Amino acid sequence: MSNFLKKEGEEAELTTPLHAPIKRRSFFMYAGATAGATALLLSGCDDDDDETPAAGTVSLGSGDIGVLNYAYALEQLEAAFYAQVIATPYASMPADEMTALTAIAKHEAIHRDFFKAAIPAASRIPALNPDFSSINFSSRDAVLGAAKTFEDLGVAAYNGAGSLLKSPDYLLLAGKIVSVEARHAAYVRDLLDNGSFAGSDVVNANGLDQALPVATVLAAAQKYIKETINGDNVGK
Repeated sequence: MSNFLKKEGEEAELTTPLHAPIKRRSFFMYAGATAGATALLLSGCDDDDDETPAAGTVSLGSGDIGVLNYAYALEQLEAAFYAQVIATPYASMPADEMTALTAIAKHEAIHRDFFKAAIPAASRIPALNPDFSSINFSSRDAVLGAAKTFEDLGVAAYNGAGSLLKSPDYLLLAGKIVSVEARHAAYVRDLLDNGSFAGSDVVNANGLDQALPVATVLAAAQKYIKETINGDNVGK
């Protein structure tokens, strides 16, 4: 894994490892969005930082935990991607783009750490190893094209997974996260093509965003993850 992902730090820093936990006080603030969600999620929060890196096939599990692991896997991927974007900016990156992409990177790191804290250690998938070998990080078009793929995929994944969640508290929090992901997606799309923030490829004639099943999302994300992700039982 790249060195910039191995540096130590506190909170949801861009340079922390993929598996670095969010500090308890930060988790309390994040999960405190609703009283019910706080009580529910704190039951899965622990201080055990020991986590074996993933290898081979990783099963996301079943039920709501499977859905949370599904989101955690995608957020690990996005956090790692944006961390590298900021660590190795593409050629002549404008200051405003650096500022915005840094903000997105911080959001994704917080999302990643939130899910790590929310999922009980015994049920949580391990840290995943990203594979960004197909992305030319020195090219603006390549980086923003990959960002568009990740953001559109993330929004569609959350939309599709909503119906699989049984806990209304988890559903509420997922809704708060997907709305942020949608803001990211709109911004990246406009960087690539001004006015394309709600293109017909993602928003239909009824004004509804796309929702994709787990299998479709994982098939698209698998290219960027070294481990094989098995989501056959997510939500079941």
